[in-house]
Amino acid sequence: MIEVQDLTKQYGAVEAVKGISFTANPGQVTGFLGPNGAGKTTTMRMLTGFLPPTSGQAKVAGYHVFDQSMQVRQHVGYLPESVPLYRDMTTLGYLMYIAEIRGVKQRRDRAMDVLERVGLTHRANSHIRALSKGMRQRVGLAQALIHDPEVLILDEPTIGLDPLQVMELRELVRDLGHDHTVLFSTHILSEAEQVCDKVVIIHQGNIVAQGAPLELRTHLERGGRILVRVDTPIDTVLAAISNLPEVGAAEATGDSIIVTPNSAALDPRPAIARAVVEQGWNLMELRPAAVNLEEIFLELTRADQPIEAGDSADDDPSDEFSNEAEALDA
Repeated sequence: MIEVQDLTKQYGAVEAVKGISFTANPGQVTGFLGPNGAGKTTTMRMLTGFLPPTSGQAKVAGYHVFDQSMQVRQHVGYLPESVPLYRDMTTLGYLMYIAEIRGVKQRRDRAMDVLERVGLTHRANSHIRALSKGMRQRVGLAQALIHDPEVLILDEPTIGLDPLQVMELRELVRDLGHDHTVLFSTHILSEAEQVCDKVVIIHQGNIVAQGAPLELRTHLERGGRILVRVDTPIDTVLAAISNLPEVGAAEATGDSIIVTPNSAALDPRPAIARAVVEQGWNLMELRPAAVNLEEIFLELTRADQPIEAGDSADDDPSDEFSNEAEALDA
């Protein structure tokens, strides 16, 4: 289990993670979603003991990440975004080496077990440099599993994979969720909706929503923004809808209009439908704006605010700590 309470990380004057709180329960996959620079990787590095938090508390498998860092590392399997692999080693040899570091007994048997779990038994004697990117991701997942940890933390495990590899890894992660607590960072929102039992959405260092995808959709549908599509020039429709008392604001988006209800209106859809019919237009679509996880994500992170300096994907202050992992992957 992962328990996070008021967790904060500062780099000088920059607050990359701003007092976040969430839980990830055993036997489920928790998706950790957010745009680039939101604080996902920084949070994961704190949860694995790779970075110390500035303040707040986090417990992983019952251990505090700051006071009991060694115990946390013994109970966590971590797959970083840049997988640390020795490419001149064979797949089996590398996993046996990691097993020895982890103090695993019967290293060969355990290495073969995890290779079977990730579907790479047939490449046990292949050199890692000869494997495809998707297979190397599986080797990285195997090293995270080698000591049979209670908690798996996976940072963008499907990045750079082709659609077939993404589908295969997605099925594997879903299966691992039955036996482990899995925290799964991804940018592929449709993937998260299919794989995750719960999602936590982080934006500019703050948790903006968490819960099951269905719960988030239901919550946003109540009093949330409305998508309208009519087979009439959009400027004409926009002018008519904007004047309705039930509408607080309306903006054109592609061939649709996104309506924000007036604070006094519970649901502007009946008024919008009447206005469209009275004008003799054909109403093509009228629904809550957020109906899937991708739209929920965009709805919650749509605020046009600049990312703070040092909190972008290409300028993460904690990147300096990942040099060692990148060197191992060279």
